[in-house]
Amino acid sequence: MPGIFQTSLAAAALFAFAGAAVAQSLGDVSRGEELFGKCSGCHQVGPEAKNRVGPHLNGIFGRSAAGIEDFSYSKAFERAGSKGLEWHLDTLDAFLENPKALVPGTRMSFRGFDDAEDRADVLAYLRSYSASPANIPEADPTATPTDHDIDPAILAIEGDREYGEYLSSECTTCHQADGADKGIPSIVLWHEEDFVVAMHAYKNKVREHPVMNMVAGRLGDEEIAALAAYFATLGE
Repeated sequence: MPGIFQTSLAAAALFAFAGAAVAQSLGDVSRGEELFGKCSGCHQVGPEAKNRVGPHLNGIFGRSAAGIEDFSYSKAFERAGSKGLEWHLDTLDAFLENPKALVPGTRMSFRGFDDAEDRADVLAYLRSYSASPANIPEADPTATPTDHDIDPAILAIEGDREYGEYLSSECTTCHQADGADKGIPSIVLWHEEDFVVAMHAYKNKVREHPVMNMVAGRLGDEEIAALAAYFATLGE
């Protein structure tokens, strides 16, 4: 299998290009930008974004609450962060609906967006300033569940972690082994079932992506299970 990613830079470009489409699928980015005007008095987002009354919102997906080191958060947010609150689609949606319900004691005066479509559009806009999951729904910042059927016998295969490590160099040509997700999503510490389901979706072309279809199409069931076992524990 070595050699599949000889054009890794081109592959990375394909991933980055796909990110914009994923953001659009969450909601209307342009409308979200307009709605974000209600937030812009305190928060900035974009290439020149800085902390203001509130922290900047670049890279918000997958970030811990109170996760920017050089910003002075309220005790309410520090408490929420220490208890494990992280910003994913579900938690961000809940916060945008009612900030004080999710983080009691927050200094934010904004009451929230009642309309679910408004929240989806704002999240799509914010999503465009986070790392691109590039058509991998299980990875942050998309963080939506898998929806593909797969033979239970395939899911029951116990992957050989050492074999997965041997095979992993093909994956880490694009995906970073340290879990970083700049431009291309992290696959480190993925749940094994999610990994297997995603790879078989690419293998069977239920999900369309030229690079992933090519890679997954060359892998057998045992090899996919081995990679899943390896990446599920990498970094632990």
